[in-house]
Amino acid sequence: MYQPRLPNILLRPEQIEKWHVKLRTLNLQLNVPRCKIISNYCAISCTLGTYVGCFSNDSREKTLKGAVFYDLRKMTVSHCQEACAERAYTYAGLEYGAECYCGNKLPVTTAKQEECNNECKGEKGSICGGVNRLSVYRVEELRAGAKRRRNVIYRGCFRAPENLTVTFPASLIQSNLTVEMCSEFCSKKEFPLAIIGGPECYCGYPTMHFTLHDSVDRLFCSRLQNVSSMAEVPREENYYHVYQTPVQDTRCTDRKFLTTKSKVFVALSSFPGAGNTWARHLIEHATGYYTGSYYFDGTLYNKGFKGEKDHWRSRRTICVKTHESGKREIEMFDSAILLIRNPYKSLMAEFNRKCAGHLGYATDRNWKSKEWPDFVNSYASWWASHVLDWLKYGKHLFVIHYEDLKQNLIPKLKEMVEFLNMTVTEDRLLCVENNRDGSFKRSGVRQKDFEPFTQEMKDLINSYILTVDEALKRRNLTGLPREYVPR
Repeated sequence: MYQPRLPNILLRPEQIEKWHVKLRTLNLQLNVPRCKIISNYCAISCTLGTYVGCFSNDSREKTLKGAVFYDLRKMTVSHCQEACAERAYTYAGLEYGAECYCGNKLPVTTAKQEECNNECKGEKGSICGGVNRLSVYRVEELRAGAKRRRNVIYRGCFRAPENLTVTFPASLIQSNLTVEMCSEFCSKKEFPLAIIGGPECYCGYPTMHFTLHDSVDRLFCSRLQNVSSMAEVPREENYYHVYQTPVQDTRCTDRKFLTTKSKVFVALSSFPGAGNTWARHLIEHATGYYTGSYYFDGTLYNKGFKGEKDHWRSRRTICVKTHESGKREIEMFDSAILLIRNPYKSLMAEFNRKCAGHLGYATDRNWKSKEWPDFVNSYASWWASHVLDWLKYGKHLFVIHYEDLKQNLIPKLKEMVEFLNMTVTEDRLLCVENNRDGSFKRSGVRQKDFEPFTQEMKDLINSYILTVDEALKRRNLTGLPREYVPR
């Protein structure tokens, strides 16, 4: 379907302010982002969207379950629509002026139009829902001629659970079934997993009955590829290919501040670049509570880490991020999770962040400049002193290595949650595992064609590794993984 676009209306400079007022009133009345002024060009740009209405959104049971996006500073209606359309969703809903929800089922409960009254954080004059209220748009018309994104991820071959219909809430049987057909069916049903065996397609979540922890060789699934009827295969030999659809597992995305102040003041301490933000993502989604921060990072706050804006001593958050060291800074906390990462990886991650932000990469010019060796000489000693200070002054420590957390996510995350004196359901942990990366993970595709560390740098860093390793063992703690020293 053709998406109409009204022509730009040229304005004289003295007309701009008057039209700002008129358009703000018009957009508030219509509740759609139809028109805005592009001041640099003295023009009004108008785009028609497909507004459905204002709907109730129960915080305990979200009505649009496909995906969730946050931008607490720049959210606009068009940004939300485009994000949902790119992921093949039918509806986009905006709430609280900054939250975007995607889904394929229209919410059931309508609300009064005036209850959707929160202005979009990134677009004055446009409405982005309200308190537990969604401004909902139909987005499949937004890019009707564009090819939908097919980011389906293969998870492996798995043996079928005993009761398929109980484990998987939706199913489809069709001859000549393809991965794309099954994935699209499950995406429309808003499930993150598509399970395929011969002509059978099932949709569901990772659960205790189907954890995705015990994959088998793909040869077990290959015999089912060209089978037209599952009756041809003995039931005890049923194995299925499992794919992750574009749908986000939202069973663990709800988060809130603590209802009563925490009695124990807990730090989440790490050297910069050691995965602190990733650990916060895991803790928040596992427990359902926000983490705090000693700093105010607007980028993290804008993307949903709401504890960034809360005062770090409010005790409304489950733990507080800090990179600080030193006796006074450490003794302010009653206990701490001390996250340690390979210094080679930490130094590179922090240098990337300093040069190009949370998700960017430093350029070859950055790496080959004098800035890089100066950075290593300064920060390598900080990596060591940070750990040593927390071992010396920390009152009650739980030490965890980034590499162990990455390799054994569920067991290690359980230990972290238990240290925080929280309980969590197994299904919620499996949901976290299904959303393990979060929004601040650099892609691993950016590879350098040169070695950034000179031998002099390696000698320096290796000496600090040995010092920290010995200090950990003196405290009867597990020493550093052997991979910390380059071969």
